[in-house]
Amino acid sequence: MQKIKSLMTRQGPKSPQESLSDLSPVENIRIPSKEELREMREQPIDPQAEQEIINSIEDVYFSNDSFDIVQHELEKLPPVLNLQEIEEYRDKLKKQQAAVSKKVADLILEKQPSYVKELDRVTSLQANLQLGAVICTNARRQLGFAKEDFTQASLGLLANQRKRQLLTGLLKSLRTIKTLQRTDVRLSEMLEEEDYPGAIQLCLECQKAASTFKHYSCISELNSKLQDTLEQIEEQLDVALSKTCKSFDINHYTKVQQAYTLLGKTQTAMDQLHMHFTQAIHNTVFQVVLGYVELCAGNADTKFQKMQYKDLCTHITLDSYIPCLSDLCKALWEVMLSYHRTMEWHEEHDNEETVPASDGSSTDGTEESNFDRSYVKKKLEHGLTRIWQDVQLKAKAYLLGTDMSNFKYDDFIFVLDIISRLMQVGEEFCGSKSEVLQESIKKQSVNYFKNYHRTRLEELRMFLENETWELCPVKSNFSIVQLHEFKFMGQSRSPSVSPSKHASTASTATMSLFEQYHNGGNPFEMQTDSKDDETEDVLASNGYESDELEKCAYQDYDSDSDVPEELKRDYVDEQTGDAPVKSVSRDTLRSRKKSDYSLNKVNAPILTNTTLNVIRLVGKYMQMMNILKPIAFDVIHCMSQLFDYYLYAVYTFFGRNDMYESSGLGLISSRLRTTLNRIQEGLIDLEAAPETTGSHVAGEERKEKVPSPHLSQLVVLTASGTLYGLAERVVATESLVFLAEQFECLQPHLDTMIPAAKKPFLQQFYSQTVSTTSELRKPIYWIVAAKAIDYEQMLLLMAGVKWDIKEIMSQHNIYVDVLLKEFEQFNKRLGDVSRQVRIPLPVSNVLWEHCIRLANRTLVEGYANVKKCSNEGRALMQLDFQQFLMKLEKLTDIRPIPDKEFVETYIKAYYLTENDMEQFIKNHREYSTKQLTNLVSVCLGSHINKKARQKLLAAIDDIDRPKR
Repeated sequence: MQKIKSLMTRQGPKSPQESLSDLSPVENIRIPSKEELREMREQPIDPQAEQEIINSIEDVYFSNDSFDIVQHELEKLPPVLNLQEIEEYRDKLKKQQAAVSKKVADLILEKQPSYVKELDRVTSLQANLQLGAVICTNARRQLGFAKEDFTQASLGLLANQRKRQLLTGLLKSLRTIKTLQRTDVRLSEMLEEEDYPGAIQLCLECQKAASTFKHYSCISELNSKLQDTLEQIEEQLDVALSKTCKSFDINHYTKVQQAYTLLGKTQTAMDQLHMHFTQAIHNTVFQVVLGYVELCAGNADTKFQKMQYKDLCTHITLDSYIPCLSDLCKALWEVMLSYHRTMEWHEEHDNEETVPASDGSSTDGTEESNFDRSYVKKKLEHGLTRIWQDVQLKAKAYLLGTDMSNFKYDDFIFVLDIISRLMQVGEEFCGSKSEVLQESIKKQSVNYFKNYHRTRLEELRMFLENETWELCPVKSNFSIVQLHEFKFMGQSRSPSVSPSKHASTASTATMSLFEQYHNGGNPFEMQTDSKDDETEDVLASNGYESDELEKCAYQDYDSDSDVPEELKRDYVDEQTGDAPVKSVSRDTLRSRKKSDYSLNKVNAPILTNTTLNVIRLVGKYMQMMNILKPIAFDVIHCMSQLFDYYLYAVYTFFGRNDMYESSGLGLISSRLRTTLNRIQEGLIDLEAAPETTGSHVAGEERKEKVPSPHLSQLVVLTASGTLYGLAERVVATESLVFLAEQFECLQPHLDTMIPAAKKPFLQQFYSQTVSTTSELRKPIYWIVAAKAIDYEQMLLLMAGVKWDIKEIMSQHNIYVDVLLKEFEQFNKRLGDVSRQVRIPLPVSNVLWEHCIRLANRTLVEGYANVKKCSNEGRALMQLDFQQFLMKLEKLTDIRPIPDKEFVETYIKAYYLTENDMEQFIKNHREYSTKQLTNLVSVCLGSHINKKARQKLLAAIDDIDRPKR
């Protein structure tokens, strides 16, 4: 129905037959008979009305070809049927059917002429096809006749000739293919000969030839085989490239680079090379350390090979540490040398290629080559830092893997030497300051040095407690640079080089390590130099040297050709301006020869075995500081502690005596007292004796301190026959002074080593500690002077003298002779001691000064005990004192006589008036209250009234009150 509707609405008029042919047989539409058609045509119907009837038909009739009309109409019937309505609806359907039928009939009749015309055309086409069939049959028959009549032999000859040409070309191709298939044998031979450029060239040519015959199925296999061969060559080439990392060979490396150039993989080769260098560093150090670990472990199976390198380093034993470190640095040196020579090869190669490339024949090729060279150059330059960083990290892991705090000093110095040499290599290799190595070695050095210094302080305490303070006989020309520990100061070398190494020649010193060992050798070869050339010759055969040596003493002292410049300079304290006394001039030596008590000896330095050990320790500390400047301040601080402890021990043993310190003579200066207090608070562990259970923090603080030393029981300081241990006191004190002089000489060198920020510490140490050593002579020798002469006896003798005489005496009192006899005895005993130990002039001067000062003060004290005194008695006092001075000046060279004015002024005060006495009391506070009171009571007692006396005594009391 849809088709009918569309035909009725869109198509033009067709014949009835055509219309009927368009109808689908499945559509159950009743076709009107001829009578009905005629009847319909005869009935005049308005076209518009007819179209309205057709439009009134329900759309469902046009929806589907399989639509059931009857079922549809039956379903539309109402439940209650009405005949009239049904008939009306039937008439409506009939009208609709009639309108549709009429429309269809009109369309059929309309298309009838077109149908007839088309039927004529079909008939004409059928006739033409029959004629064409006849023509084809005739043509085939004629072609058959031509084939039979044509000469097949001529065409056969042509075909055979063509086949021959094809087969000839094929044979040539097969021969080429056969040659290509045999090239793998030649390639293998060339690879065994390490002719990588030739093998790659041959392989590339074969690939080019194979691409020509790629249309053959066998060639595809061959091409794949050649590609595999080329990959195999690249693998072997990579292995050959890795070999250059440990042992560089110019010819070998040249072949490898030419091969990579042929492959067009210059940049890839450089990337691979750096990867191989990194791998070589790791594998090399791992194998070296693993070898030593397994060797020391023996048969113990602890699976060391599966360990990480850092963990493996912790299994190195102390005995194998240094050999392993040496071998480790040797191996790393070989890798860095190979890298250095690789860079040299590329620099030379670039210079050679620059000249022929300047003709401009191939612009593209030149640009590509220049780009490759630029890439390689930058890659190599950047690789320097990376390679050195890897070396530092490996060395750092090894250094920190072992606790070196218990190493022997020489072993630790050797480790520092090796690492110092490695840092020198790093600086020459890439200009690096080796911060990683410096930090790690600083960490180990600080750890080692703290432990080492603690042990040395304990040893020093042990030495001091067992020291008998006997003279250590050294030669008169003894100098600290003659000791092994100070040899480095006489060498003009870089501080980074070990003191055990000497530059062979001046030319070698200017060459870099890579230049020196370019063709062989290793800067880390373990040195087994004998020390025959370093034999020390500082000890005298006995306490006395031969006459010949004595004659040459002055020349020995004057000869300083082997002394470094920094030891020839005189140190002057910046704060005090005082320069230490040095026995370096001939005049000084002559004066000492005359003034010293040991006239039969050369003026050799006075020092003990302990002093020598301290000097050696200082030398060792300076060696370590010289090699490793970052811990220079820590080392200098520890050096100062050695000196501080020695000074404190000498003072404690020989100078500490509260009874004599309270004499009021200012024996210990404020500077010296401050120094001693500082040492006691900062270095001396005063709680070492009692076992206390203090806190952990207190224990840590005490670790930095040392117990106070105790004087050896073998040293006797109470015997009057030895002047109360004067020989031991001289040796101890003057050895300390000698040690201070050596520190003064070392100051310029220390000043160059210590960081600028820490220089105030060094200056303070010298100005407040080193320069105060000579001040210890006063308290130490004061004890001898106080006991050597019997001052109490003199007071008793003076108390028995009658001073209120009426006439002037011409004879001095007996106590003066007794006192002078005491001094003569003292002088004799001083000479006896000098036969045992040389007593320097400053020492004898201090001794005499103390004795004279004590004698003069005893005189004043004796005069102050006088109850009655006349003018003639005062004259006798002056006579006694003048007699004493006259005889005393023959015994000693000291001028002026110490405290001479102290006695004379006191005697003269007896003649003062009341007013003058009051002024005298105010101006002369050096006299005691008792002495001033005696002046007022004895001298003015009978001349002044009680009120005036009370006034003067009050003035004395006012002066004494601040003292109390």
